[in-house]
Amino acid sequence: MEQYNVEGRVGEGAHGLVLMAKHIPTGREVALKKVLLKKVEEGIPNSVVREIKSLQEIDCKYVMKLLDVFPHGVGFILVFDYMPSGLWEMIYDVENPLFEGQIKSYMQMLLKGVEYLHAHSIMHRDLKPANLLISSNGVLRIADLGLGRVVWSGNASSDNRLYSHQVATRWYRAPELLYGARRYNCAIDLWAVGCILAELNNRSPLFPGETDIDQLAIVLRSLGTPTEASWPGLTSLPDYNKISFPPARPLPWSTLLPDASPTTIDLARQFLVYDTEKRLSAKKALAHAYFYSPPLPCSLEEMPHPPPDHRQRLKSKQISVDKPMRQLFNTLHSYFND
Repeated sequence: MEQYNVEGRVGEGAHGLVLMAKHIPTGREVALKKVLLKKVEEGIPNSVVREIKSLQEIDCKYVMKLLDVFPHGVGFILVFDYMPSGLWEMIYDVENPLFEGQIKSYMQMLLKGVEYLHAHSIMHRDLKPANLLISSNGVLRIADLGLGRVVWSGNASSDNRLYSHQVATRWYRAPELLYGARRYNCAIDLWAVGCILAELNNRSPLFPGETDIDQLAIVLRSLGTPTEASWPGLTSLPDYNKISFPPARPLPWSTLLPDASPTTIDLARQFLVYDTEKRLSAKKALAHAYFYSPPLPCSLEEMPHPPPDHRQRLKSKQISVDKPMRQLFNTLHSYFND
């Protein structure tokens, strides 16, 4: 830590505390991610060492590269470039709404990053707007590979090892995970990409479940009840028989993605499909008509360039909006409980 001067706190996620710092020898702005070891007496697991080594080899403009790693306290610290904002902030910055060409550009960068990871046998397993960071010059980069896994077989689609199904943030969790699948592949990331595309267009999450069961119910009500014919292997999933839902017909895509163009709907539909074998790959998605129909993806010069304090500005605005609502709620609560 002697080489870094901590200047502030960026946030705290499921996998560690993130600090903003400056690398003293070079003056480079970096993000320090503190990761605690769950079993200190056992040291750093071999699997974690292998993951870190793989992340250090990443060389893609659209994926955060691990700059350094070193032990600290009862864990270790990962060092990355500092990014002033994220896709979540871009989506919900009401004063600067995104145009369709900018949305396409973000989707293009996301898919190029996902294509790179999958080509190098890495499943991210937690793609969501909050884990997609935006640089000061407008580049989107995939971050937070804390749940990422390297598929050592060399073929991400043929790996048959058992994995945890408790991965991916609920709103972006693929239906096979919601049914308890322990064998899965990179298709779970592509489901999340479809959810992100929908959120960029709707400016709200597509499947905002409050619990895992509620999440699955929302997906089924939206896309219709799957069958063994439409989803081979469905009935053999671990949690398939644990709960049943009323039969549902799929909602029209014009309802799920109102005001979206036909190519937007077609791209989302090919990501948000139950059968993992039919889910569109990142490579094929980049050749989709969505990116070649007007408006075309924007150039970097036309993309939003977030200022250094973009996150802090949005947080302060959110607090100022939420405060009156909390005061109203407290007043009503006091009135009805006196």
